[in-house]
Amino acid sequence: MPTRNLPNDPSLEHLKKQAKTLLKQVQAADPEALALVAEFSPADVGNLAGAQLVLARSYGFASWARLVHHLELVDRYSRSPHRQTIGGPLDTPEQRADEFLKLATLHYGQDDSARQTTARQLLDEFPDVARSNIYTMVIAAPPDVVAAALAADPAAAAREGGPYRWEPLLYLTYSRLEADDRVAVAKLLLDNGADPNSGYLWQGMPSPFTALTGAFGRGENDQPPHQNRLELARLLLEAGADPNDSQTMYNCGPGCPPPYDDVHLELLLEFGLGKGDGGPWHERMTTAHPTPRQLLEDELVFASHEGLLHRVELVLAQDVDPDGRGTQHPGFGGHRAYELAAIQGHTEIAELLLAKGAAPLDDVNELYAAVLRGDRVDADPELAARAVARNPMLPIRVAEIGATHALEPLQKLGFDLNVGRFRTPLHLAAVNGHLDTVRKLIELGADPTAEDPQYHATPRGWAQHSHHQDVVDYLDTLEESITG
Repeated sequence: MPTRNLPNDPSLEHLKKQAKTLLKQVQAADPEALALVAEFSPADVGNLAGAQLVLARSYGFASWARLVHHLELVDRYSRSPHRQTIGGPLDTPEQRADEFLKLATLHYGQDDSARQTTARQLLDEFPDVARSNIYTMVIAAPPDVVAAALAADPAAAAREGGPYRWEPLLYLTYSRLEADDRVAVAKLLLDNGADPNSGYLWQGMPSPFTALTGAFGRGENDQPPHQNRLELARLLLEAGADPNDSQTMYNCGPGCPPPYDDVHLELLLEFGLGKGDGGPWHERMTTAHPTPRQLLEDELVFASHEGLLHRVELVLAQDVDPDGRGTQHPGFGGHRAYELAAIQGHTEIAELLLAKGAAPLDDVNELYAAVLRGDRVDADPELAARAVARNPMLPIRVAEIGATHALEPLQKLGFDLNVGRFRTPLHLAAVNGHLDTVRKLIELGADPTAEDPQYHATPRGWAQHSHHQDVVDYLDTLEESITG
């Protein structure tokens, strides 16, 4: 049984209850509980302390005390900026300053560029907001104003405050309000003691949102980078920011939509990405945070999956294990980089990986590759069953890349074309505008009324969100023919 991940906003009280429940299950000879104990404890669990030890180890911690210490750190650094409301009263300077800070910065919830426009309008109406406090100053005031404030109070450079309880450097790097000389302001903060590794845990998640993360931006809603992203990031790295920045790697990789560029990766590699001890955040988060080598392996898997040749070359130049699986992100179905490249026809990447020593494909992956190539497939039932069992989510990826020709062979092998707890293949084909794939999925029995659990949207809603009108029109026509 693999080590589990802690939930977002982990609660000590909740984990204590889990341990009590585990003890009761062990005493009742529950098979799953006994299996957990057998994996994570050298002795039988006879009391609550034993159950707590098993639970801690199942989450990747050597002891209950270390798990409790981890939760204390999570509580210390956890922030939820996306839960802060905007549109409140603006009667006092303090209220106006807080509203401005919330409008001007990314919070990685439902970020909206219109908020920055509103921030600018607020600043135009109340120019004194720019000088309200150190947090508004670093976003909107000239460097000489910031320098004077720090001369009077140097400790302000590292003091948490404002609506998000952030340090000033975070407000600066997460600001998306256009302003001159922000790199100079960042240097003033660093010269006065600001921590280049400053950051916070978004809703308790173990991947820190650092100042570097803010500079590079991007992410699931493709948030824009800071206007000075490279100069700002280089300044932070030169000041001692650790380049093994897990959230930056995610936000500029699997956590954002294409197109991709490699400027973040080139800069982080220049300063030692993949090397060292992982920096202060890895020390704080321990097993909940990837190691430097895992970050590189994850990047290799992702780049091979997406066919990003230059990115693969950059990572392989670091002598990374070509078969390394990193953190085994579930989005890649447990596949190695070579498997992903070979199956999806990224031939040049596959050849590079083989040259670096990647293991060849086994029979199941050869079957996947044949299907994606469009070869005639006539697998025996036993091989087909193993193929479905190993990666039942394969139709989702096939639909995502618009490999229409592979859908019917997959269905004949036994794959479910309506698979997907969070979104179906039809959702992915629709959101990416693959009309032919949408048509083929419908022909093969895909359900156009299926809703995703987060937004409760059908494939039509996903197509509309990404402005693929031809897909919307087709699904509308389909709905009319069903209801009419």
